Amino acid sequence: MGELRDIDVKQLNALALAYMGDSVLEIAIREHLLRNGKVKPQILHREATHYVSAKAQAKVVHKMIDEDYFTEQEMAVLKRGRNAKSGSIPKNTDVQTYNYSSAYEAVLGYLYLLGEEERVAGIIDYTIRTIEAEKKEAK
Repeated sequence: MGELRDIDVKQLNALALAYMGDSVLEIAIREHLLRNGKVKPQILHREATHYVSAKAQAKVVHKMIDEDYFTEQEMAVLKRGRNAKSGSIPKNTDVQTYNYSSAYEAVLGYLYLLGEEERVAGIIDYTIRTIEAEKKEAK
């Protein structure tokens, strides 16, 4: 397997970064659900969608932007991700929501590939706390 240097990561296109970020988030959410006693497959899938849907990710990323959560470099990646043209948008979401969701995933992928595990964990933790607080409010 070829080595991906930091310089290469910084030059990857935003959709490639989002592809990586999607996987990083998916694994973290699955682990979170299993560690919290959710083990039935149909429940796992339903619960996971609360965290990994484009709508949820877009909502979290807007909150993070409002709170100046991101560094300057992360904001640059976020903007690249938001402006990337994927060519296909899932039918249950709008273009803007999907673009912000991709931007969020691009930041996760970028940080993960740079080996910034602590920052990735912080963003995922922030995401989980935000979504769980929202779920409690909705009840």
